Parts: sequence; structure tokens; C-alpha cells
Amino acid sequence: MAEKKRQKELMAEVQKMQKRREERAQEKARRDEEIVMLQRERDRAEFCNLEMKEREFLFEQYKIRSRVRLREGRPKPIDILIVYLDESDKFDKFDVRELDEPPYMVFKGLSTVKEFQELIDDIKLHLDLDRASTSSAHAEYWEALLVVCEWELAEIRKKEAIDHRVGLSGMHTNVEKDVINYLEGKSYKDLVALLTQIESLMLTGRAMVVEYWEAVLKQLHFYKAKACLNEIHTSRNLRRLEVQQALQEKNIQPVEGIEEEVEDARDGPYSPRLLHGEDNEEAIDPDEDRVVLEKRLGVLVEHKRWLKEAGMALEPRSKPEEGDFEVMAKKGSMGAMEEGDVVVGSDAVVNLDSQVYDWHDMYRPRKPKYFNYVHTSYEWNKYNRTHYSRDNPPPKFVQGYKFNVLYPHLIDSSKVPKPLVEKDGDSTETCIIRFQAGPPYEDLTFRIVLNEWELSCKRGFKCTFEQGILRLYFNFKRYGYRR
Repeated sequence: MAEKKRQKELMAEVQKMQKRREERAQEKARRDEEIVMLQRERDRAEFCNLEMKEREFLFEQYKIRSRVRLREGRPKPIDILIVYLDESDKFDKFDVRELDEPPYMVFKGLSTVKEFQELIDDIKLHLDLDRASTSSAHAEYWEALLVVCEWELAEIRKKEAIDHRVGLSGMHTNVEKDVINYLEGKSYKDLVALLTQIESLMLTGRAMVVEYWEAVLKQLHFYKAKACLNEIHTSRNLRRLEVQQALQEKNIQPVEGIEEEVEDARDGPYSPRLLHGEDNEEAIDPDEDRVVLEKRLGVLVEHKRWLKEAGMALEPRSKPEEGDFEVMAKKGSMGAMEEGDVVVGSDAVVNLDSQVYDWHDMYRPRKPKYFNYVHTSYEWNKYNRTHYSRDNPPPKFVQGYKFNVLYPHLIDSSKVPKPLVEKDGDSTETCIIRFQAGPPYEDLTFRIVLNEWELSCKRGFKCTFEQGILRLYFNFKRYGYRR
């Protein structure tokens, strides 16, 4: 009996040890699982942080690319829309007069479905980046632009449609005009209130013609987005005016001797003192003054837009100075760069034998500034198709040139600068092109490929002298093989 009792006690002790071992194993498994979960949470938070930093980095890169395109005078529509949000001085070479109009006026320069689609993709990208970024909060701006851009794209597609009797809006043309006239004069708050009323009308089932109200909602969203952009544009202009006024007040300097003049005026006779009315007159309410200022600013912006559409210049264009030449060249007034164009630097100037320039020393003799392109490409003829591919293209050849030479200070403005082609010694592959203009400018010479020019405007030929800039664009003739 004693033996059996001892065996039972041993078995109970063994079972207790096994149970404690299992509990310890379970506790260890729970701790390991908690450690793994905590590590996963840390990794997830770190990944989210890295992803957010990556998005912010991409957002800044997009802004930098926009600034570069604006500085080089080849802006895209999305770049101008970004400028509306940036109040810094990083766009000093961008013409701020282009920002006198609301942002949606950028869409007036687009005419094809492809251009609108590319702009919509850019706006969606900036909208996603803006929502994900912690340092920017302009989602409402991008959403309004997206609505207006999609509306303009639908209008373009509607013009291309075959049946114009009923538009894509789903209502008759006369009714559509009445709705547009009703919505155009309303403010953003009024349109939001009207949107709420129409949505409640449709939710409660009191709308009799559902298709009509859906079409009205589409129009309402469009004009609400335009009103939102108008308010953003007005507030931006007001901030610009406040900053300019603050700078003007800061730059005011005290006039020396003003105290003596005041004392002399006090001693001598002066005009009778102006008598005011009651002293308890109320001052102008700041909110009312701000509303009046916004209305006046809106009228001024609309007036400028009317003048621009009527073809009237708000400011006279002055003759370009030498310092502005490169800016004008890169803005596209001298021809935008195409695929295959290469910028010609100062090392391309050919220094020939020195000449004596016997004009008066009224101006110092100087070389004119210039901005030139060399257009290169390759041709997929039978030989190149056989021996080369897209990954391994054939060598490029010179297809043409674009010369832009600046002459802002000609003494004899009636004498038009002209280009001359001369022989390059005994060379049969190159020639010398000389630009002559007269004092105070020396002749400018370049060595170019010797080939026959295309003299047709349809083939890209251009030789003009406007606003002090000589432009000479030409391509070489290309001959096909014939048996």
C-alpha cells in the first residue's frame, strides 16, 4: 500500500512538472509572438515613414522640375498651375502677369484630347502626392482643377461627336443655356448651398425628372469648381498685394530736414483747418472693406482678361536687352528645341583673321550674343535597318541649324543684319557662315556643314530680323536613292 501511494505521489508530481513545462512553453510562445508582433509594428511604421518621405521627396522633385522648365522657358500647363500655389521668389524669371487670370484659364490653351488627358494625369498625380504629403494642403485646389479639366475634355469630345442635337449633358440646348446663365453669377457658398438642396431633393424622391437634375448637378459641380478656383486666385492676389504694400512701407525712408520745414510751416500762414463732421462716426468694418477690395480686384482681373482677349496689350513691349536675350531664347520666342537639337556654345565660334573696324568709338566694338541649335537625326534607310536597331541606333547626322543672334544696340537701325556663306579654305565638307550687322557689332562666324539648303518655309526655312534678333533657321536637302 505504501508503495502504491508513493507511486501515485510520484505520478502526480510528474504530471505537475509536465503541466508547468507546458505552461512555460505556452508563455514563451506568447512572448515570442508579442515580440514578433511588436517588431512587425515597428517595421510597418518605419515602412510607412519611409514611404511618406519618398512621396515627399517625389513631390519636391516634381516642383524642382517645374521650376527648371519655367526657368528655361518651356513650361507645361501643370507648371503654371503649380506657380499659383507657390508664393516664394523661386519663379523670378517667370512672367507673373500670366497669373492675373484664374487658374482654369490655362485650359484655354489646350485644343486636343491628348493634351487634356496628359494634364488630367498630371493633376491626379499631384492630387495623390498632395494628399499623402504632410507639408502641403492644397487638395481642394487640385480637386477643383480636376473637375474643370475633365469638363473641358468632355466639351472637346462633344465637339467631335457626330450628333450635336443633344449634348453630352443630357438636356436641351436652350435649357442648358438657362442653367449656365443661372449658375455663372453665383458665388462658391451659394453654389454649395444649391448643391445641398438638389441632393436632398433627389434623396427624398421629390425630383420629378431625375435625368434633368443629374445633368444640372454636373453643371453645378463644374461651376462650383470654377468658383472655388476664383476664390483661391483672389485670395492669392490679395496676399501678393499685402506683401507688396508691406515692402513699400518698409522701404519708405525719413526725409532729411522735414522737422525744420514743419516748424517753418507752423510759424507762417497756412490754409484753414479742415472741419470734420461728428467725432463719433463709425469706422469702416474690416470685413466689409475686404469684401469691397475683393470685388474691385475681381473687376480688375476680368477687365485685363477682356483686354487680352481683344488683342490689346496691357504694357508696351520694350526692345530686348542683352541680359534678357537668353531668357527670351529659352522662352520659345526663338524657336523651341526639338528632338535631336543640340545647343551650340561659345566654342563653336570660328576666329578668322582679325579685321579693322573703322567706325566711331561711340560704342565699344563687341561680339553679339547668340543662342544656336544644331538639329541632328538619323535615317532608317535599308542599310541602317539591316545593320542597326532601336537599341543600337545608327550614327546621327546634321540635318539643319537654328541661329539666333542678338543686335539690340545697332547704330544704324535701318541696316538689316544679314548672313553670308563663305568658303572654308580648301575644305569640301564644311563652309563658313558670317553674320554682318555693322557697328558696334563685329562679324560673327561659324563653321557649318557644307550642304544644299531647303529654302521653303514648309521645310522649316526662316530668315527674319524682329525686335533686335536675327533668326536664321534652315534644314538641309535630303536625297533619296533612285535606280
